[in-house]
Amino acid sequence: MKATIVTIGDEILIGQIVDTNSGFIAKSLDKIGVEINEMISISDDKKHILDTFAALQNKVDLVIITGGLGPTKDDITKKTFCDYFEDELVVDQKVLAHVTQLIEGFYKRTITQINKDQALVPSKCTVLHNQVGTAPGMWMKKENTVFISLPGVPYEMKYLVEHEIIPKVVREYKRPYIIHKTILTYGQGESMVAERIEDWENNLPEFIKLAYLPAPGRVRLRLSARGTDKEKLEVALAENVNSLDAIIHDIIVGFDDDETLEVVVGKMLAKQNKTISTAESCTGGNIAAVLTSVSGSSKYFKGSVVSYATAVKIDVLGIPESLIKENSVVSREVVSAMALNIKKMMKTDYAIATTGNAGPLKGDSNAEVGAVFIALATPSEVIVEEFNFGQPREKVIDRAVIKSLELLQKEILKNV
Repeated sequence: MKATIVTIGDEILIGQIVDTNSGFIAKSLDKIGVEINEMISISDDKKHILDTFAALQNKVDLVIITGGLGPTKDDITKKTFCDYFEDELVVDQKVLAHVTQLIEGFYKRTITQINKDQALVPSKCTVLHNQVGTAPGMWMKKENTVFISLPGVPYEMKYLVEHEIIPKVVREYKRPYIIHKTILTYGQGESMVAERIEDWENNLPEFIKLAYLPAPGRVRLRLSARGTDKEKLEVALAENVNSLDAIIHDIIVGFDDDETLEVVVGKMLAKQNKTISTAESCTGGNIAAVLTSVSGSSKYFKGSVVSYATAVKIDVLGIPESLIKENSVVSREVVSAMALNIKKMMKTDYAIATTGNAGPLKGDSNAEVGAVFIALATPSEVIVEEFNFGQPREKVIDRAVIKSLELLQKEILKNV
């Protein structure tokens, strides 16, 4: 099966909001063996929408549309559906009852006509019940293509995808299996990783494809297997992942998309019942933000001090002013003291500290732009490493965050 995802909304085209819906829909369909042919963003214009529908007709099996289902006049998707399918809008009593209960029962206000109009749907459509909002989804088929319209509000869209669309597609269509396995590597660039695994890659079966997904300081290797025999695909993937692990075991830190380095480190800390805190200067709280983005991180993350200004290092972290004057605020000595003091302050087993010049200006130090010191205080010692991550500023911060977590992970592994 092939599908195209269409997002409708001028707010997307002018950059006012970021389209996250397409990624969620694509991932959800991919899991059940539906291949995404393309993603398109178009304006709230009737002719543009109709032209897009016509261009996709019989080219793909599914067209998933998000947006334009709100109660205001600029939301025109339902009326455009009627034009394309030569249909008319009718009141769906089940939707009306749900909208009434939501407005009057939950929101405790009188329902208006504009709210009631949410229950208007094309007479020929299969209504997809939206339990968490007022705009129902619509499923309509013309010739060989099914057009599915969803609200643009992300949590409403997600509900309909998970509870209505995926089950319906699984019931009604025979699909191939598409299985992915993602290997997370840290510490080596894309070209170096590719060179190390070239022979392995050249010997992959034809039904398994490899994709390199590089980011600062890390490379994800995504294996995708496609076919009709699920068991055969799973066995082949497992065998090839094991052989890959034997080649680059030293840089593999986890598997699958949800096992980012922060997830891996968090699991390790939780398993060992250890805690972590951070004292951040040049990274501006980004390490703490990454660690706490993981559900359940309160079990091992205790807190952070963002000592961006030199005065905060002195007044809050208790770094001696003489130490800073003697060695510079961006130095091995200062970052070591930051890590030790935050570890003591937060009473944690580990502590990460960073100081550096992220750029573009040097700030309170004469250290080179891009220079970063990272300290890791362990239960027994303080490890300090010096880097120069170059420019631009965003790259310096990203690389410092990743390298900090990488240092922590390697240290924890010593006690496994």
